[in-house]
Amino acid sequence: MQTKIINFAKYSSIKVGSPIEVLIIEKDDTIPKDRVIIGGANNLLVSPNPPPLMMLSKDYDYIKLEDNRLTIGGATKSGRIFSFVKKNNISGFEFLSKLPGTLGGLVAMNAGLKDREIFNLIHSVKVDNEYISKDEIDYGYRYAKLNGVVTEVIFDITYGFDSDEVEILKSMRSNQPSNPSAGSAFKNPMGDYAGRLIDEIGLKGFRKGDMAWSDIHANFLVNLGDGSYEDAIYLINEAKSRVRDKFGIELQEEILILSL
Repeated sequence: MQTKIINFAKYSSIKVGSPIEVLIIEKDDTIPKDRVIIGGANNLLVSPNPPPLMMLSKDYDYIKLEDNRLTIGGATKSGRIFSFVKKNNISGFEFLSKLPGTLGGLVAMNAGLKDREIFNLIHSVKVDNEYISKDEIDYGYRYAKLNGVVTEVIFDITYGFDSDEVEILKSMRSNQPSNPSAGSAFKNPMGDYAGRLIDEIGLKGFRKGDMAWSDIHANFLVNLGDGSYEDAIYLINEAKSRVRDKFGIELQEEILILSL
């Protein structure tokens, strides 16, 4: 097995981190149980002292269309999937137009937009190179209990790509900041919105060092330049504490924090 040094200050979407050695999983490698899998690092906050990390190689980056089913490797990026389904007039994947990440990461967090979620489309998931049907997986809003690494996914498909829906979904994301971020920092509590709660406690636009709660959308933790892990953690904990004290609500992170 090979390793690679990845500088998360450049690789992650939030542009926070340091150079870390990552194990590269290639085809037919045994997948270790003592490492944490990363994908495109679009929803990650990596500490200077993370657990041992691994990622899938390009061996797992592929798309195959056969018998009205789509088979996609876990390392395939959402942008490539979106381009493929658009070209082949496949419906249901329109929400991927504004949802960055690799397929493995999207499945692991049941990523989506409003009521559109990746699990709505799934037939079965290959976890650690063994297939599991969707009905056997415990999944819900922004989670999926997989107990392993997503190496491949099979989707049932229907035809009729909807360009109008793409435009609607783009407009739904028009209020998101352009600064580097890891997407939504917190899951929305039942019947409420994390962004509203953060605004109500006075943290919208609040800055610590070069990290801040966005003044455009309060549930986005943004990097304004040379943001640090420590300042990001401070802001996350401050938001959780203030929301708990004022509303009695325990915010749950949607961003994944990797730290020992």
